[in-house]
Amino acid sequence: MSYQAPVQDMQFVLDELVGMAEISQLPGYEEATPDLLQAVLEEAARLAAEVLAPLNRVGDQQGAKLENAEVKTAEGFAQAYQQLVEGGWTSLAASPEYGGQGLPEVLALAVQEMWHSANMGFALCPMLTQGAIEALSSHATAELKEAYLAKLISGEWTGTMNLTEPQAGSDLALLRAKAEPQGDHYLIKGQKIFITWGEHDCAENIIHLVLARLPDAPEGVKGISLFAVPKYLVNADGSLGQRNDLQATALEHKLGIHGSPTCVMSFGDQAGAVGYLIGQPHQGLVCMFTMMNHARLSVGLQGVAIGERAYQQAVAYARERVQGVPVGQRERGAILAHPDVQRMLLSMRVINEAGRALAYQCAAAMDRAHKGDESQRSFWQARAALLTPIVKGWCTELAQEVTSLGVQVHGGMGYIEETGAAQHYRDARILAIYEGTNGIQALDMIGRKTLFDKGQAVSQWLDEVADVVRQLSEVPALQLLAERLQTAEQQGRQSLAWVLEQGSDQQAMAAVAYPYMMQLSTLAGGWQMGLAALKAWPKREQGSFYQAKLVSSQFYMEQVLPRAQAYAQTVAAGGLALAGFAADWY
Repeated sequence: MSYQAPVQDMQFVLDELVGMAEISQLPGYEEATPDLLQAVLEEAARLAAEVLAPLNRVGDQQGAKLENAEVKTAEGFAQAYQQLVEGGWTSLAASPEYGGQGLPEVLALAVQEMWHSANMGFALCPMLTQGAIEALSSHATAELKEAYLAKLISGEWTGTMNLTEPQAGSDLALLRAKAEPQGDHYLIKGQKIFITWGEHDCAENIIHLVLARLPDAPEGVKGISLFAVPKYLVNADGSLGQRNDLQATALEHKLGIHGSPTCVMSFGDQAGAVGYLIGQPHQGLVCMFTMMNHARLSVGLQGVAIGERAYQQAVAYARERVQGVPVGQRERGAILAHPDVQRMLLSMRVINEAGRALAYQCAAAMDRAHKGDESQRSFWQARAALLTPIVKGWCTELAQEVTSLGVQVHGGMGYIEETGAAQHYRDARILAIYEGTNGIQALDMIGRKTLFDKGQAVSQWLDEVADVVRQLSEVPALQLLAERLQTAEQQGRQSLAWVLEQGSDQQAMAAVAYPYMMQLSTLAGGWQMGLAALKAWPKREQGSFYQAKLVSSQFYMEQVLPRAQAYAQTVAAGGLALAGFAADWY
């Protein structure tokens, strides 16, 4: 169950697909030289393999334990977290103003992939902290930034996101947590559930970002405000003060990610938990979505990461397991020689490769929107926004398939916990659920990312896909890839036209949102695999990596991309069957 980061493929995506050389020329990113990039990836790979990966099974078996409102994480987790802090790994993309290294987001994302592949339950802690940093950086007062950001960026403190309540899951309009004004702060009262790393023993303080309602709050989501609620209050000199009125009252018993303490948090059981307003009153959802959007990209990346871990383990098993006589051979051999096992492994591999490229493209678009020429920032903001539901939705959906295939490659042994294949399958299941279910991602894709701008962002992206088709068609050996990608691109335009034409029919839009998201996402994977083939073709004589990339691209076009046609047919059907099925027939 060892793990080795796919550094060569990461480097290929960064250099050849997302244009790392161009990103490093943006103002503020000049230190992201090729030498630094390579050094960061190699050292992160070592830490992932030697420190985090060995703890993955430990976390799954031991989980976290709650005693007297204190959470003790699995053996080795606290020490591993301190290694991350001491190595400066939590501060890669953060602002230098508060002690961050100011490196590109896309580089930090590549490092984050390694953490999640090595130990997803562990990696959720710094992931949530990064989201808290984003929200505070964008919306907090100068005083709050000064009090919290440096410690969060260094990793000495961690952050959480407190949205969900027992009666309010994705429907945040039902939130009941209250915030009472009290001088320069507020007193927070209420219960939150499913709080990832809500309590633990890895850091000295935890800054909870909590959604709650002020006394004069209007009904619905327009009445939600966001508050920073520290576990320990912070004195004027930056030292820690008394324990705040909040505690973890229970740990959820989950299907997977056992190493991550998922807490039921209670705020204000006594006088009230001291909290500080972030942003404007009743604008908490706007502030939280700064954190949520970053988290959605990270969750999509988790799909790629857990898929990579499952793939590596399946390949290792397939090389060693001897069963049956492969086609064309006379003696029993490793199952890797069986065509159906090859089909499963290559499916896992190409889905991971396409997902990795899309996730990195999304992060690169964020970098360009943040640091690029002002005349192009709106374009890159729209591109990052478009790719976010694709990465979150598609990569996590296919993580279910990839990790399931990992179990299948192991056969009956995959169903036995001792092999570890089942853990990846269990860990992956949450990804399509949290940070907005994939049904919500689909509604976002068809609504805000398509209908809102009348399809402009999707159309611009489809033009880029068409340009990749053109370039592929100019290389005779890649002609078949061009034809398959062109077919899918034209089907994408047809679905876009249908959505724009029928957009006023809300029932139809809701019915076809998921297949629409999956169609365009499958096409997006083809876009990146086609681009990868273009970059690999001139280097095919330089080694097996580029030769394998060409075959991977071909396999994607042959066996994954055709799924887009089925989704296109579902979109064109308009969800008529759903509309015709009466509620009392279920």
